[in-house]
Amino acid sequence: MPGIPMKHAVVIGLVLCIQLCAVPFAGSNQAGLQSRPNLVLIVADDMGWGDVRSHGNDRLDTPVLDKLAADGARFNRFFVSPVCAPTRASLLTGRYHPRTGVAWVTRGLETMRSEELTLAEALRDAGYATGCFGKWHNGAHYPHSPGGQGFDEFLGFCAGHWNNYFDTTLEHNGRPFKTNGYITDVLTDAAIAFIDKQRGRPFFCYIPYNAPHGPFQVPERYFSKYKGRGFDDKTAAIYGMVENIDDNVGRILKLLEAARLTDRTIVLFLTDNGPNGERYNGGMKGIKGSVHEGGVRVPLFIRWPGRIQPGMAVEKIAAHIDLFPTLLELCGVPMPRTLPLDGTSLVPLLKGESQGWPERRIFTVQSRAGAMNSALGAVRSERHRLVTDGKRSELYDMSADPEQRKDIAGENASLVETLRSAYDTWLKDVTQNGIERLPIQVGYPQARMVELPAPESYFSGNLRFKGGQGWANDWITGWQRIEDSVSWEIDVVQPGRFEVTLLFTCPERDVGSRIRVEVAGQAVEGVIGRAHDPESLPSPDRVPRGEVYEKVWAPLTPGVLELRQGRNWLYVKALSKPGESVMELKAVRLSRLD
Repeated sequence: MPGIPMKHAVVIGLVLCIQLCAVPFAGSNQAGLQSRPNLVLIVADDMGWGDVRSHGNDRLDTPVLDKLAADGARFNRFFVSPVCAPTRASLLTGRYHPRTGVAWVTRGLETMRSEELTLAEALRDAGYATGCFGKWHNGAHYPHSPGGQGFDEFLGFCAGHWNNYFDTTLEHNGRPFKTNGYITDVLTDAAIAFIDKQRGRPFFCYIPYNAPHGPFQVPERYFSKYKGRGFDDKTAAIYGMVENIDDNVGRILKLLEAARLTDRTIVLFLTDNGPNGERYNGGMKGIKGSVHEGGVRVPLFIRWPGRIQPGMAVEKIAAHIDLFPTLLELCGVPMPRTLPLDGTSLVPLLKGESQGWPERRIFTVQSRAGAMNSALGAVRSERHRLVTDGKRSELYDMSADPEQRKDIAGENASLVETLRSAYDTWLKDVTQNGIERLPIQVGYPQARMVELPAPESYFSGNLRFKGGQGWANDWITGWQRIEDSVSWEIDVVQPGRFEVTLLFTCPERDVGSRIRVEVAGQAVEGVIGRAHDPESLPSPDRVPRGEVYEKVWAPLTPGVLELRQGRNWLYVKALSKPGESVMELKAVRLSRLD
């Protein structure tokens, strides 16, 4: 099919078949498939290394996670990226996130390239049922969405964060899904239903919880418990969210036990970056967003009864890039054809075979806007951490000085030069394909409606984001000049007729602006003929949030565009405005009609 990437062409109108000649594996018959273990991969959002009791935090209760660690292997020096989306991309692909196109958490820089082979795709092609329940954050539009990257079932959201955690609306396989209850409980319900349904075949259940990321909303019984221990509102909310995660992990483990799946299921728990605020973190330097130890060192617990020795402590350094090859090996799935991996299978360490384990370096880069050459970066060896801002470098002996109190770069010039050279070489390698915002793809049968969100737009003049940064769920405001416009780059993979709908708010005093939407010389026009200026929806935040609040948006449908195949720009312009402002704009929706 012209215009559709080869990776996805076979899923359009055809049944995807496993290419045994290209991806051979032992035991490909039904009996061999049944012998493979299930996989439950749980990831918490913005939960730091110190946010479990067994890491020395005796003011927090996490009995389930503590027991999970005691019943399997605990990695004491496991590293991820400083922020959410990069970690998820590396976790799912076994590759450093710049290789995948992921550089940041919003503005389209969180989108993973569709040609990346994910863990879900590798396991699905080996016969596994695959489900994702939670925060995706590696691309909102097909084929970058969970359904395009190997998941049969998805319930959650694709953005970097969600507005409300109680009785909200999530996405279920591409459609809005109204939920009842607290979001972590709801996601766990969906994961449990998936596991229960798939218990007769191997399954991969990926549960990327969005807690304890803000907004800081949590049921009262958890909040009041930690307020009673003397914590401020933010910490009490976060610790309450963490304990709620602990309770929900317990529900999953109880289901596995009741279904007699415990011995046949590998369970992993980790988090995606350091803590989202100053709180107990084992004395390490840095929090979320930092390339120092505290920003990237997180828990990793792996349990597989009968296969992984209980109480094992792994001291060798390891990272998110290692889980792709590790889990495929544990599941008995030979490595498929994939882009070159950066990770190393940790199976020898899980067998207690650390002798002969090679010395290695783990690299980190943190860029807020995709400008990698001026980004913060780090190199971690078994003993040292070098941190650089592109000009100046710091060096720490992590064995003698785990809290990074003394910069020893001055007396170790040769080692600094060696590590800095290794970092520069690595950065050049992982960014050789560039970092760019991808166009939003339109026209796939799997996504008949595509929403062009404000954070992925480009705009001119005095327009700005309501929240300032363009985080997920933000919108465009300040539209007071006719000369200003908003645009999105789109890539139409299959041409057709698309109904155009704008999501807007507008006070009574500004009603009457004429709007034009145009693509490649075609245009439709409409008038904002009614006021719609609602208050933000009530939000049970325990502390004021830094992001925008949720609103109900009104639709304006100016007409239908005939979109031709290929890359182009969609513009939203104002032709006239009788009032002070044109409107506030949340998104543009393109709905296929043919």
